[in-house]
Amino acid sequence: MRKTGWESLLDDVSSFCHMHDIMILKMDESYFSEKSKRKSSDIFYSHHLRVDIFYVVIDVQLQELKDPFDVVSSDMLLGMTSLNPVNSFANFDKGRIMTLAKCYPNEFDEVHIRDLSYQLDTFIIHMRAGNPKFSNLQGISDLAKALVETNLVETYSYVYLLVKLTLILPVATATVERAFSSMKQINNEERNNMGNQ
Repeated sequence: MRKTGWESLLDDVSSFCHMHDIMILKMDESYFSEKSKRKSSDIFYSHHLRVDIFYVVIDVQLQELKDPFDVVSSDMLLGMTSLNPVNSFANFDKGRIMTLAKCYPNEFDEVHIRDLSYQLDTFIIHMRAGNPKFSNLQGISDLAKALVETNLVETYSYVYLLVKLTLILPVATATVERAFSSMKQINNEERNNMGNQ
C-alpha cells in the first residue's frame, strides 16, 4: 500500500528524531507536568498539547485579531478618516476630529481645543460651499495643498495643524516600527551569538 504525503512526512520526522536522539512523545501516554512529576495524571499528552498549548495559542491570536488597535490608535484612525475630503467630506465627524486633537496635548490645550471647535464649524460649511479647489480632493494631502493654495492656512490654522499632524503620523509610526524591528533583530542576533558561544 502506498503511503500518503502525511504518512511519509511522519516517517521523515520520526527518522530525524531517531537519528538525533530526540524523544518522540506517545500521545496516548499520561502527561506529567514539570511541577508534579510524581502525581498520577488522567491527562494524556494529546490532551495537553491540544488544550493547554494549541487552544491557548489560538485564543491569544484570536484576541489580537479582535483588538488590533488600542483605544488611542482607534481614535486617531477614526479622526484621520473624518478629515478625509473625498466626496465633499462625506466622513466628516466633528466629534472624532476633536478626539483626534486631544491625542496631541502639546499642540492642543483647552483654549486651542475650543478654537478648533469653532473653526471646524465654519470649515465644513466653507469646504462644502462649492469652491472648485475643494470639490474633487482625493486625500488629506490634497486638502493640505488646497488650504495653502487658497491662503486659508491662517483662517483655519488649527484645522491645518491637525491636517499636518495627520500627514506626519503614518511616517512617524512607520519609522518607530522600523526602529523597533531593527532593535528586535539585533537583540535576536546577539542572543543567538551568546547562545552559540
